[in-house]
Amino acid sequence: MRMRLATLTAAAMALALTAFGASAAPPEISFRSVPDPLKLPAGMNFGEVSGVSVSSQGHVFVFSRSGSPGGPAFGAKAAQLLEFDAGGRYLGEIGRDLYAWSFAHAVRVGPHDTIWATDKGSDEVVEFSPSGHVLMVLGRKQEAGDPNGPLHRGPPFEPAQLGRFRQPTNVAWGQDGRIYVSDGYVNARVAMFTPDGDWIGSFGDHGTGPGEFNNVHDIAVGKAGEVFVADRGNRRIQVFSPTGRYLRQITIDVPPPADAQPLISPRADGPAPATDHTFEPGAPWAICISPEQTLWVADAFPGRIYRLSLDGKVTGVLGRGGRTLGRFGWVHALACPSDHELWAAELLNWRVQKLELGDQ
Repeated sequence: MRMRLATLTAAAMALALTAFGASAAPPEISFRSVPDPLKLPAGMNFGEVSGVSVSSQGHVFVFSRSGSPGGPAFGAKAAQLLEFDAGGRYLGEIGRDLYAWSFAHAVRVGPHDTIWATDKGSDEVVEFSPSGHVLMVLGRKQEAGDPNGPLHRGPPFEPAQLGRFRQPTNVAWGQDGRIYVSDGYVNARVAMFTPDGDWIGSFGDHGTGPGEFNNVHDIAVGKAGEVFVADRGNRRIQVFSPTGRYLRQITIDVPPPADAQPLISPRADGPAPATDHTFEPGAPWAICISPEQTLWVADAFPGRIYRLSLDGKVTGVLGRGGRTLGRFGWVHALACPSDHELWAAELLNWRVQKLELGDQ
């Protein structure tokens, strides 16, 4: 294991020197990680925390890969949607034993403070009322009796289907209420729906060119209506018009610290394909646009959070990989209720951190 991590670190360093050059590092952002920001009941724990979001009332919603009642490690139910008040007090579980729960991926509070959960395992996006009742379901879960078994990643990839997802990742909304679903691990597109849930169309396909994707892992919309798509496997964020016309791309080319190390070997079955840049510095695992219209981005290695303007300039960076408070283990989702407060959902550390940022 030590030899493998050393090899990965050396490879990352070589990549940094080749791809990033000697560009000046952006300023470090001072921050404080608030101890114990969410109070779980005695004896209750998070699993891998894949999603976090904050409502206009300050309520915090956490989507955790936990709650499995048993069964094999692969295919067991791993999804709980939990709500906390503005003071971090546990309020309860939303959608307990819901039919859509399979493998949690993202939660995001939408217009009118409805709660939208994206489940990668069931291929469904579910909207809840603030009181926790199902309002809308997008996509459809594969039937247990399907003789073809679960859908797998390619290549080759099967053509995407109208109104169906294959391992979707998150949801966002346009200024006109249009719903955008990042879809996702198997499909390589952004699906669009009317505010009433009627299918409009989609844009994107597999590849590395403009408007093509390699794992559509997150999505956000700015006030001007531009759609920001985290193209994680291609180590970039692509920006589109509200109708899906390609506009530009953003890459984060900040060299990692000289002593940076991966927290865990990213693959147990050999090296990643040359076309997969998921664990390279700057690969966008999570993106969030604050009310101040700042773009916040997290990567897995070296485990940092970056502050960007919407035109793609990196204006600050904070944190590093690690397991103690104030360090990060694969930030999978970000919530940014303001530029002075961030919430980071971590897979490896099974937690949510509340970050209070210093002067900007």
